[in-house]
Amino acid sequence: MSISIFKNKQILLIISFILLTRVGFAQHETDSINYYRLGLVSGVTVIGFYYGQAFNKNLWWKGEKSSFHFEWDYDWKYALGSDKFGHFYFPYLSTKLYSQALEWSGLSEKKSLYYSALLAFSYQTFIEVKDGYSKQWGFSWGDFTANTFGALYPILQYHNPILNNFSPKISFHPSNRFKNGSHSVIIDDYESTYDWLSINIRELSGGVVKEYLPSFINLAIGHSVKNLDSPSGGNHEFFIGLDWNLEELPGNHPILKFLKKNLNYYRFPAPVVKIYPDVIWYGLKF
Repeated sequence: MSISIFKNKQILLIISFILLTRVGFAQHETDSINYYRLGLVSGVTVIGFYYGQAFNKNLWWKGEKSSFHFEWDYDWKYALGSDKFGHFYFPYLSTKLYSQALEWSGLSEKKSLYYSALLAFSYQTFIEVKDGYSKQWGFSWGDFTANTFGALYPILQYHNPILNNFSPKISFHPSNRFKNGSHSVIIDDYESTYDWLSINIRELSGGVVKEYLPSFINLAIGHSVKNLDSPSGGNHEFFIGLDWNLEELPGNHPILKFLKKNLNYYRFPAPVVKIYPDVIWYGLKF
């Protein structure tokens, strides 16, 4: 519950650094390990873990300690439960990105996914256990469950290709409270965070839809929260609209393919309709 995307951003930055050291990761069906590359990935991982935990200890765990305990009462009330998508999305994204780094090191696609999922799950579980010894937070079963499904989802996609038509994404747009200085960084503000499920209806529908709908257009279902500081505790928002499948855009240069693949984890502005709590049409919605 205490773990926002900001709390984990150090590891994401480190993984991004690893990925940017080369482009166009090849997919390997069998292992052909390059131990220099694997050593680089492992070394940066250890350094990143050490730095991340030092940062978290100073920012999140420096308060009063307690015996290990679970958090039950406040778990789904915090941010109206919207933090659970972040707990799903971070290990999902970590598994996806890290598996590319391990494939670059020469591991097979399958092993890369399994090892990456284990790493993402272990890291998130470690943080949950640390939260369990914090009087302010406590171990959250809701967070743990979301973390687990997030780490496993890329493996489920690998074994069930139809799931590749359902992609979690995230986007950010400054909320009023963020503009008023409620948070130092936008990714730590749930009101500025939009959670999306991008659905490739062209591949799922087939027929006339597949014939006429451009391959770079997906359906998007979105969620956010607002007014969390109000006496009522806030409200949910739901959206339906379009999303861009960047991987289907033209261009086969390795650098371009690399950028399209990894930028596609973020939802860029597209037409959207807010369907709850009221109806609002947006020409472009972040």
